[in-house]
Amino acid sequence: MSKITAAITGVSGYVPEYVLTNKELETLVETNDEWITSRTGIKERRILKGEGLGTSHIAVPAVRDLLKKTNTKPEEVDLLICATTTPDMVFPATANLITAEVGAVNAFGYDLQAACSGFLFALATGSKFIESGQYKKVIIVGADKMSAIVDYTDRATCIIFGDGGGAVMLEPNTEGYGIIDSVLKSDGTGAQFLHMKAGGSRKPATIETVQAREHYAFQEGQQVFKFAVKGMADVSAEVMERNKLTGDDVAWLVPHQANKRIIEATANRMGLSNEKVMLNIHKYGNTTSGTIPLCLWEYENQLKKGDNIVLAAFGGGFTWGAIYLKWAYDPK
Repeated sequence: MSKITAAITGVSGYVPEYVLTNKELETLVETNDEWITSRTGIKERRILKGEGLGTSHIAVPAVRDLLKKTNTKPEEVDLLICATTTPDMVFPATANLITAEVGAVNAFGYDLQAACSGFLFALATGSKFIESGQYKKVIIVGADKMSAIVDYTDRATCIIFGDGGGAVMLEPNTEGYGIIDSVLKSDGTGAQFLHMKAGGSRKPATIETVQAREHYAFQEGQQVFKFAVKGMADVSAEVMERNKLTGDDVAWLVPHQANKRIIEATANRMGLSNEKVMLNIHKYGNTTSGTIPLCLWEYENQLKKGDNIVLAAFGGGFTWGAIYLKWAYDPK
């Protein structure tokens, strides 16, 4: 019997309409377009505007389009994992809200929280349900409404983050395509450098925590940058070495879109030219769990069956990892 691998058979994405440019940010904090662009590579980001709208409102359009593209009936979906750091609410899981909205009545679902590495971790987790033979159709969502937890008076963070997300379908493959290997890491000693101070069970919301602006993402940029450059590059190189891949063998690097300089350092370590690196940070900024599926969605028409692809991410926790996969289909 041929080995079952979990192959991506479709991808979709969604970004809100509102565009927050660097020029507009100049009116909110002391910064300028040149400073933001030179340090991050970001020119603009999307923001989900509207009362009562959350991460599920980003995920649902992506999942609906994914079902249509893969010719899948909602009731055929077995499992939906939603990677997010900004769930609609603490409970129920945003995955449950998504499955209900799209009519995936036979699917069970849950959220996975690993900050910017969330989609990578969810993809690795979902693949095991396929490889075991238990399920045939698994949807992995990566989506975040980062504007909900960004302090637009904090120059260190408000320039970086945006809202958006995407989804992929995983299905069984016996031809050797799909997810081949993964290297996943975490180190909780890095929590101090990237976290939210209040809102959890350690420090529940009070009028004092709100007044102290402790319900926003806090980041010590230099420390995070230092760890991210090394972490993303190390795991990407490791997954290549383990699978005897050279830079010539890799068709694409799909990096988490946190900072253009981190992306370039990872590509250099892997021996890849810029033409092999997916990039959309200039348009969307850092959408946390949404960056990798958004890249796959935008570059889908350039991907060919059999392409060796490396996904790499680094996020709060610290969490980081890389996945090596063989693309399973040609452009449609």
